[in-house]
Amino acid sequence: MPRLTEDPIGHPPSPASAWNIANGLTVLRLALVPVFVVALFAEGGHHVGARVLAWAVFAVASVTDRIDGEIARKRGLVTDFGKLADPIADKALIGGALIGLSVLGDLPWWVTVVMLAREIGVTLLRFWVLRHGVIPASRGGKLKTLLQAVATGLFVLLPIGDWLRPVAWVVMVAAMVVALVTGADYVARAVRLRRGSLAAR
Repeated sequence: MPRLTEDPIGHPPSPASAWNIANGLTVLRLALVPVFVVALFAEGGHHVGARVLAWAVFAVASVTDRIDGEIARKRGLVTDFGKLADPIADKALIGGALIGLSVLGDLPWWVTVVMLAREIGVTLLRFWVLRHGVIPASRGGKLKTLLQAVATGLFVLLPIGDWLRPVAWVVMVAAMVVALVTGADYVARAVRLRRGSLAAR
């Protein structure tokens, strides 16, 4: 189980200025979202070159998601701005990717709805119980994030060849299973945390 201090939402903000490298990477990720969407839909949405470019932008943005959090914790740069902007940037990136792929017909809408409902639901749930305590990010949650990013990236690259489709689906199904299981775990932990907090008062 990850330690409490490793959780970006639960980590107390430091007196550091909001103008720091960790927040800069978060802002960069936000700025890359429209760039990614434009590249995804360029040349009709199924041009190989444009989709490779979109994948590259998505990959860079996904990498900054991990780097900014590590920098913020190690250098004591956790700020209120970062705690708010980081999950927004994450959801904007994955949401833009899933919705864009569904609009282009590469990913069924039901997959996008399920994945986004889980993402938004867990984020709101964690902030809702924040006054009672912190729900630490689980290893399963981190695995879900990795599988989701890999699966989405593979769907972005589908125009390269049909051989990618079964691979993309295997990874996406795995991501959905982990997402639903960890989502249920977050709900159970939130209920226990709230009940325990209220009982202690």
